[in-house]
Amino acid sequence: MTAKTPAVASERPERRESAKTKSSRKKATGTPDARHKETKQDRVLTLLKHGTTITAIMQATGWQQHSVRGFFAGVVRKKLRLNLTSKKHETGRIYRIGGEKPSERRKAASRKAR
Repeated sequence: MTAKTPAVASERPERRESAKTKSSRKKATGTPDARHKETKQDRVLTLLKHGTTITAIMQATGWQQHSVRGFFAGVVRKKLRLNLTSKKHETGRIYRIGGEKPSERRKAASRKAR
């Protein structure tokens, strides 16, 4: 049997840097605004501030109708707690956001009164 000898630094194979290590060494360039990409959520919220239809949101995001409605319920109403309203119009139903839900405003006012 032969005894293993410790490897000398010159005999060791070169270690490759992972992509994660390389990217962590790079310095961030540009301003935070320049690095921020507009997300689909940002687009939908912008459309909702001005008033829009589900069809317009579907075209802007590539989502299907049930996905848009799920976004309304899960993100707009529950997560962001925004007041989502809709009105019947000649062209269809127009959805719009505007501030907090009325129930949230009442809760916040009652907390301040205590």
